[in-house]
Amino acid sequence: MSKKKASSAGRRLTPTQLELLTCIRDYQRTHGYSPTMQELADARGVTKVTVFEHVEALVAKGLLRRAAHKARSLALTSKAQFPDERPTLIPLAGRIAAGHPVEAIEAPESLDLEELFQSRHRRFVLQVQGESMIDEQIRDGDYVVVEDRKEIRDGDTVVALLRDGEATLKRFYREGRRVRLQPANPDFEPISVDAKDVQVQGVVIGVVRSY
Repeated sequence: MSKKKASSAGRRLTPTQLELLTCIRDYQRTHGYSPTMQELADARGVTKVTVFEHVEALVAKGLLRRAAHKARSLALTSKAQFPDERPTLIPLAGRIAAGHPVEAIEAPESLDLEELFQSRHRRFVLQVQGESMIDEQIRDGDYVVVEDRKEIRDGDTVVALLRDGEATLKRFYREGRRVRLQPANPDFEPISVDAKDVQVQGVVIGVVRSY
């Protein structure tokens, strides 16, 4: 095992350790200083000895620093990371209708982009060039999130590799021994090829667009 992997494994947290680390972070943000061991014990509903054991484990993992004989010396290190601080976690401020105007209601929720496109298969992202899928709201410059899987259903939007080496983004339909790659734009013609001359690289599971 490499040093990097060993270090990462050594910092893997138990649920209790993550809760304690989060409690320390939140206390510091609220009060401007660190909690004492007793305050942590009271907040978690456990004994001071239990808190001390977990703190020592977090110190050993390089996630906390603690000065001996000082009541409020707990300090998070730069290695401390929290699931609710991932760059892909975006606050969900509310919901708003796209038709008639409604009030956007504040809600204590977040949209996790990692979970939104979660899959048991490998995923990758491609940037779209062209307008052949415009009626499916996939536009030139968009990014499509693609799932690398072989189970293809008729109607799936796929990344298809043709015999000449060209890759294209189209709807997939089986027609006997042939495959029809259907665009979502009347200005483009469908592509009909022998099934053996097309290889599906993946299925689109999401679209990302920036403005």
